Amino acid sequence: MLAALVVAANFEGGSVGKVEQVAANHLRCAVRGQADANQRNRQANWYFFRIDGLTREQVRIDFTDLVGEYNFKPGSHAVTAGTRPVYSYDRKTWRHFADDQVSWDERATMLTVRFRPESGQVWIAHTQPYLRADLKRLVELRHRDLRVTTIARSAHGREIPLLTITDAAVADEDKRSIWVMARQHAWETGTSYVADGLVRFLLSDAESARQMRKGNVFRVIPIFDADGAAEGAVRFNANGYDNNRNWDTADAQRMPEIFAVRRAVEQAGRMDLFLALHNTESVDYVDGPVDEVAAELVRALRAETDFLDAASPRAVARRGAIDAGRMTVNQYLYYTHSVHAYLMELRVERHPTLGRPRTAGDFSAFGGGLARSLAAAVSTTGGRR
Repeated sequence: MLAALVVAANFEGGSVGKVEQVAANHLRCAVRGQADANQRNRQANWYFFRIDGLTREQVRIDFTDLVGEYNFKPGSHAVTAGTRPVYSYDRKTWRHFADDQVSWDERATMLTVRFRPESGQVWIAHTQPYLRADLKRLVELRHRDLRVTTIARSAHGREIPLLTITDAAVADEDKRSIWVMARQHAWETGTSYVADGLVRFLLSDAESARQMRKGNVFRVIPIFDADGAAEGAVRFNANGYDNNRNWDTADAQRMPEIFAVRRAVEQAGRMDLFLALHNTESVDYVDGPVDEVAAELVRALRAETDFLDAASPRAVARRGAIDAGRMTVNQYLYYTHSVHAYLMELRVERHPTLGRPRTAGDFSAFGGGLARSLAAAVSTTGGRR
């Protein structure tokens, strides 16, 4: 009889598909994935589960059922040879599996990790989770220059908070307005850490942060897909709609998140710059209107952060090339409201300069540099809707 290894995902953000115990210390774990409302565009790049009953013997885990579809192109898979999952024995300290602990089978499209457990229980995830408790600590910060409101509710009724940061003692009339949106796709936890780091830097006692609060109003959404983040989803809202592909056709019933946030953004008045944060596998880039605002933003990012892409800023797609119902938030705001609106992708696989994947700490530190970059972009150019 095989020793019982128990795999569980019945907790916030948890997700795993069919699990097979191949041998005493060999598990085959399918990635559950998520498809859209039409059962297309399946994405299989979020898993978060716990294993109980481990001994000190080496364990092998095969990640399977990875192949899906992206933008209606079958055969794609976001888990690749460069993927390095994270693990934790206490859900506080997370580490990436090392290169020599991971292997890739191209023919089987399968990722395998091998490790010798340090405890009888371990948590494993695609990237370090950012959960409701993390968000709670952020929104409960006490500062005279922080105001927290609910900008929307998800399809399952969860609150989506908006954090507004500006010097309360200075009138808003002449301040520049900067919006930052994170976690439109639930698996992209690094973006929540960037938003968290950005907020904490802006509320710090650093002189540069105080000056930014005097001259700017920052509005930050740390988790857009509240349902997906809580329920272990990947890319689509609870009704199966992509939170970054339906900004031109959003309706209140099927896409309440987009509908409410879009309305709030459109009614907000002045907007100098809007940035949507995303994670991808192996590249960084900024996409949007190629203008002086974008040029200054990218210049500042290179100086202030570990952002790495020689080709940025990359031009926003031509309006005529975007199918109806497929507009991203930055495309929508740019083409319908002439906003300096951008999308930023940040890699989760190995960073060439760091020589390893970014950690949650790296993403959080990026947030401070991003705040300085955004302020530099709008102050230098005077960009304004």
